[in-house]
Amino acid sequence: MIPALRLHRDLDRLPPAARGTVAAIGNFDGVHLGHRAVIAAAAEAAARQGAALSVVTFEPHPRRFFQPEAPPFRLASVRRKLELLAECGVAHVFALRFNAALAAHSADAFVDEILLGRLDLAAIVAGWDFAFGRGRGGTSATLVARMAQAGRSAAIVAAAKADDAADGAAIYSSTAVRTALAAGDPQRAARLLGRPYAIDGHVRAGAKRGRTIGFPTANLGLGAHVPPAFGVYAVRVEGAVPGQKIAGVANLGVRPTLGGGLAPQLEAHLFDFAGNLYGRRLRVAFAAFLRPERKFADFAALKDQIARDAEAARKILA
Repeated sequence: MIPALRLHRDLDRLPPAARGTVAAIGNFDGVHLGHRAVIAAAAEAAARQGAALSVVTFEPHPRRFFQPEAPPFRLASVRRKLELLAECGVAHVFALRFNAALAAHSADAFVDEILLGRLDLAAIVAGWDFAFGRGRGGTSATLVARMAQAGRSAAIVAAAKADDAADGAAIYSSTAVRTALAAGDPQRAARLLGRPYAIDGHVRAGAKRGRTIGFPTANLGLGAHVPPAFGVYAVRVEGAVPGQKIAGVANLGVRPTLGGGLAPQLEAHLFDFAGNLYGRRLRVAFAAFLRPERKFADFAALKDQIARDAEAARKILA
């Protein structure tokens, strides 16, 4: 059973149980296999010390603060991130509000005032490339030294790497996952994440053209999720039927046959499903890339191609 996770946003009102934990620290965008290695090391330290396991993270993501106009880049929604952390056995998540005040903290002040002062951490674990403080002036070595001065411990986890024929010795990283998605390679993204990449959100009303050609779709906006390469994918969908993953085919893009220029959208057709999904929260996981998005001469041609896409997706997902 996954333990209950407590989310803490107000560090001035922490319950006693949230203090003195052993924490993994980082953005943990996507909670990929590299992140899980850091969290696992923190879990081992927590077990040795008889302390609760926690995560110190930042919301919004620092990149969004420093680059507010940057295109979507997240590998998981905040809700999904918390679910994944709970699956890792994390008991407490300290989601620090990344704003101008926090960005102005020097590395030493961040450790002294927040990690030691407000959180009273017993120990902390970070990844090899962790940087923090004003101007990213603090490194993993800074963290270890400052914690040691306070009589606390800190550990740094070396880069976790893939060890298989498909990915060689690639480092598990959020950048590598985004690169794989941009290349239309959801299988590689899944190997780096440790699970299929997915976009979750509420189904919203569309133009309802899909049902006129026999392929009704559940339409989701991308929100802050990084979009994979535009095109057609074999997918599995959660949320339509409790406890089930339903196979389907989905188009991700701007629908050029409808004129293009539209906001990117994910349109998923669920196989052998009939029901009203408007307003329902779905998770659409990408299994395989079928073809790039393209413009068709008319809806008849589009219908024929969707039928072929659906058949290809069924074979892949069978």
